[in-house]
Amino acid sequence: MTWEQAVQLIRDDPAKADLARDAYYDDPLTEAAQRYHASTEWQAIRVIIGKGEGRTALEIGAGRGIASYALAREGFQVTALEPDPSAIAGAAAIRDLATQTGVSIKVVEEYSETLPFEDASFDVVFARAVLHHTRDLAGAIAEMARVLRPGGMLVAVREHVISRDEDLPAFLASHPMHHLYGGENAFRLDQYVGAIRAAGLALDPPLAPLESPINYWPHTAATLRHEIAARFRKLPGAPLAVGAALAMPGLGRAMIGLAGRFDHRPGRLYSFVARRR
Repeated sequence: MTWEQAVQLIRDDPAKADLARDAYYDDPLTEAAQRYHASTEWQAIRVIIGKGEGRTALEIGAGRGIASYALAREGFQVTALEPDPSAIAGAAAIRDLATQTGVSIKVVEEYSETLPFEDASFDVVFARAVLHHTRDLAGAIAEMARVLRPGGMLVAVREHVISRDEDLPAFLASHPMHHLYGGENAFRLDQYVGAIRAAGLALDPPLAPLESPINYWPHTAATLRHEIAARFRKLPGAPLAVGAALAMPGLGRAMIGLAGRFDHRPGRLYSFVARRR
């Protein structure tokens, strides 16, 4: 099954409505893009990337263009790189989104492993759930670093991580779309970090799964605390006081931060921010 067919199948299945909405596969596309721009995930990203006026941004693997739309709304001159021509989940969808919303997005139908741009072309390279799909992780990141201007920023968010290579089959079996099109993957954290540093980029401390709404969206901080608390209360012999503490804003955040250090779920999400020297 192609990626477009997999997305269409999810969209057509009423039982998968929440998945389609959370992944921004739902229509109207303009509303999905506006919802992403208003999300706590994007609000956290915009703090990292700053204002876009007078700056250029390249989105890698842009899909339907929701992040390209958000970047354009922040004032960036945006180029969206998307090899799939699909009108549902690819380049044609991005062009339609730009036309309907009146934002300016240049669409280039190419793959990320060999970028068709001059050196030092962009202030920001943005990739949402892209790196774990690459066949050559180090090569793709080296290309992203090449097209960054000095002082420019690579922001790669929501990347699947495994602790051990042996954990990959368990992650793939649990992924809601891998069985449809077979295109999912995950790398160890040290592989991401090593590839980013090998490209000559200065890497900030990676954002861990429970550390930022960039990774735990569509949860908010409050819904995340309450869900973890609810799951904890169901454990046999779990102290009620711990479950109650998890639901409290201040103490709950501290406990979730501590829990994140022991989070080894196959496919958990990390995000990376790195700068070209």
